[in-house]
Formats: sequence, structure tokens, C-alpha cells
Amino acid sequence: MKRYEGLFVLNTAGKEEGVKEAIDRITNEVTAAGAKVETVQKMDKRQFMRVANKKHTAGFYVNIIFTAPPAVVAQLRNRFTLNEDVFRILFTTLPETKPAS
Repeated sequence: MKRYEGLFVLNTAGKEEGVKEAIDRITNEVTAAGAKVETVQKMDKRQFMRVANKKHTAGFYVNIIFTAPPAVVAQLRNRFTLNEDVFRILFTTLPETKPAS
């Protein structure tokens, strides 16, 4: 199992409320796929530096660190591509944590 960091940009166009519920749904979906969630960090709403679509000028950022087999990440990427709550997603591999000796 590897450690991953998932950076999610939530689709908040026209709806400011419901961010906590969207984060809960995303966390539940990650867990249902077979991953073990370590931490969930809710960041603030940030304006996009480059606006590709006038409808989406900002988004709430959420950082989720989890451990999972590599096949789960590809499955999650496909699931969240179809999820209307998620505007953008980025998965990165984290280095393994070394136990303190």
C-alpha cells in the first residue's frame, strides 16, 4: 500500500453552502474504494489564477491524505471525473513515513 495525497477542487458555482456535505461524500467514496483516509484538510475558497470558464472563477480546496493500493487511485480518478461536486482533482504519491527510532 502506498500513501497518496488527493487535492480536490470542489465545484461551487452557484452554491456556497453544502461544502461540508461534499467533503463527507468524497471522503466516504475514497473509503468505499478500499483506501484508508489519514487526514482531511479543508482549505479556504480561492480564486483561480487562470480562468478557463467564466462560470468557474473560484473553488474550495480540500486535501485528503490516504493509503491505498495503486489500482484504487485509477479507480478513484475515474469516479471523480464523473462526480459533479468535483471540479478538478490531482493525485500525488507521498514518500513512506519512517517509524521514529
